[in-house]
Amino acid sequence: MGLLDQLGSMLGQGGSSEAMSAISNLIDQQGGLGGLVQKLQNGGLRDVAASWVGTGENLPVSAEALQQVLGNEQISQIAAKLGLSPDQAAGSLAQLLPQVVDKLTPNGSIEGGGLLEQGLDLLKGKLFG
Repeated sequence: MGLLDQLGSMLGQGGSSEAMSAISNLIDQQGGLGGLVQKLQNGGLRDVAASWVGTGENLPVSAEALQQVLGNEQISQIAAKLGLSPDQAAGSLAQLLPQVVDKLTPNGSIEGGGLLEQGLDLLKGKLFG
């Protein structure tokens, strides 16, 4: 099963193409996966973000912590795109984002961005193409 298939089936359990698009946009707006992870780390979620990238178990994150780090404006944009309240959107991100980051870093590192960028480009093509 390919990366995009894994993400699609994973998000299909509790998400949608809109959720996949919102997460893809979030990653893009942060300057890529590395930028998103860096923002989480700088926002006090260093251990949490490291667990998502690493090969061990993913630590949970609260909706409130994500909202604090990403900002109300970012969460409100995602909420509007998904037709949810900001609290619901933050809760959904708290459930989905650890899994997405984990799947995008199967070897426990963000390096090798060429393949990652190709995967995100393919994902965008499927969503917007």
